[in-house]
Amino acid sequence: QLQLVESGGELVQPGGSLRLSCAASGFALDYYTIGWFRQAPGKEREGVSCISRGGGSTYYRDSVAGRFTISRDNAKNTVYLQMNNLNPDDTAVYYCAAQDSSSWYGGLYLYRNLVDSSYNYWGQGTQVTVSS
Repeated sequence: QLQLVESGGELVQPGGSLRLSCAASGFALDYYTIGWFRQAPGKEREGVSCISRGGGSTYYRDSVAGRFTISRDNAKNTVYLQMNNLNPDDTAVYYCAAQDSSSWYGGLYLYRNLVDSSYNYWGQGTQVTVSS
């Protein structure tokens, strides 16, 4: 059974840091592009970041670029999202997802790698709350 499990979400103060983990079971993550998405109450789900199968290419939405870092450890079958300098706007349920396409858009089309409809497998999410 293919499964993604997120962990690491919790309550943190503004300016704080968290590291989210996305662990896969039932399949090898290294064949998949992995994305992180989030959904805040009353808002639509949005893409946060993604990483190519080999880990050599990444993409971030503008609001998290410079603060978040996505990485993967294929030996551990896990992808991480390091989140620094968090602010209340980062409060959301964070989901990881896997895309089994071999395609990776580059250059001006990097944003196409973070289209949620392209992702095949989803985790259940982990809550991140940024509040004082």
